[in-house]
Amino acid sequence: MISPIAKRRIQQFKRNRRGYYSLIIFCVIFFITLFAEFIANDKPLLVKYDGKYHTPIFKIYAETEFGGEFETEADYRDPFVADLINENGFMIWPLVRYSYRTINYELNQPAPSPPSRENWLGTDDQGRDVVARLIYGFRISVLFGLALTLFGSAIGITIGAISGYFGGWFDLLSQRFIEIWSGMPVLFLLIIMASVIEPGFFSLLFLMLLFSWMTLVDVVRAEFLRNRNLDYIRAAKALGVSTKTIIIKHAMPNAMVATLSLMPFVLTGSITTLTSLDFLGFGLPPGSASLGELLSQGKNNLQAPWLGITVFLSLAVMLSLLTFVGEAVRDAFDPRKIFNDQVPEELAVEEEN
Repeated sequence: MISPIAKRRIQQFKRNRRGYYSLIIFCVIFFITLFAEFIANDKPLLVKYDGKYHTPIFKIYAETEFGGEFETEADYRDPFVADLINENGFMIWPLVRYSYRTINYELNQPAPSPPSRENWLGTDDQGRDVVARLIYGFRISVLFGLALTLFGSAIGITIGAISGYFGGWFDLLSQRFIEIWSGMPVLFLLIIMASVIEPGFFSLLFLMLLFSWMTLVDVVRAEFLRNRNLDYIRAAKALGVSTKTIIIKHAMPNAMVATLSLMPFVLTGSITTLTSLDFLGFGLPPGSASLGELLSQGKNNLQAPWLGITVFLSLAVMLSLLTFVGEAVRDAFDPRKIFNDQVPEELAVEEEN
């Protein structure tokens, strides 16, 4: 069952039309990109050959399966293989016939090539389709940002809760450590570590997690410092309730109000940091679908404005949507707006008179 105050928060969130519709649009775009392999791929979704059905998107088939000569994986974009299949069957292709790493060798001009019927947003300087790289890059950026936000928030909330609830030497030492750790040049340290450790999704996530957990510590700590001396916490202690239960069930819900209000902005910062590292060449491995790498290509190829314009608009839309959602969540958890909007009409009329 949803509590009355939770219902009010949901209603307040929906009243912010900009944030509410931004959340819907962002979720729809992200849900579509989760199935990027079914939207942009250099393999057909379904192949019917000689009365048998094949799914190249899930399984690797040798060229000999379709009457070819080689035992290697079939290249379905090869006119020879395509003719073999079409003579005895058919192929159902995805909407975009390119993956993020597929190179178009049939360009009419040197790469980067401008938008065309074959490549809707053109190609990059290596002849790869921009639409495909944009779809895959959006997905990996959001997934990386979500993972970093969730893990970093979990660590930050835990440390902030323990520091604020117990106080004492643990709080003193943790605050001094955070002051020193937060004073380090994060971007330069990430660049140095990324140049030493082999770049990858999880290795980069671990490196950024070393610094991102500090975002919510101060907020959670302040809430626990304020709540630990309230009557209901003292009453729970007097009744013999365990410390773990008091922290999780009694004090944590109040701290989560401020935490949830900040999480959309933390997600925005995580995506921006990944894009910055990819732009500088210290992010995901070379060749990965990355918005930052595409942005770097736009900078290096000013004669191809479609590269810079495409990635700029994509980042602007994505970050704007997340910012609008964050503003709506902040308003939804603001008690002044929640309860002011719930004043009965009779009282409002009396106040006006």
